[in-house]
Amino acid sequence: MKDLKELTKAEDQVMQILWKLEKAFVKDIVEEMPNPKPAYNTVSTIVRILETKGFVDHKAYGKTHEYFPTITKEKYTKFYLNNMIKGYFNGSFQNLVSFFAKENKMDATDLEKLLNEIKNQKP
Repeated sequence: MKDLKELTKAEDQVMQILWKLEKAFVKDIVEEMPNPKPAYNTVSTIVRILETKGFVDHKAYGKTHEYFPTITKEKYTKFYLNNMIKGYFNGSFQNLVSFFAKENKMDATDLEKLLNEIKNQKP
């Protein structure tokens, strides 16, 4: 498997659909997209790029291809969040939490609830 790379907005949109459907033909992906729907060829190109990047593979039925994710949503989410923390919060999860606590005006009670949730999570 190739090294993970961040997805573009369009690639992410297609992957969100594939993770939801688990497997799909291009026409199925287009159907799931919001209006105005992109052209079939546009989605087909994005799917082929995702395949080149190692996010998607396919099963061929003659000339038709059914696509499926090769990377779980959880694995990509972990990769993406780790990159965001490195890029925006100096690699510090504490800086990330502090930022969101300030932005969302969390008080001591909210922070205590968050800490209790973290303590009660199973490894």
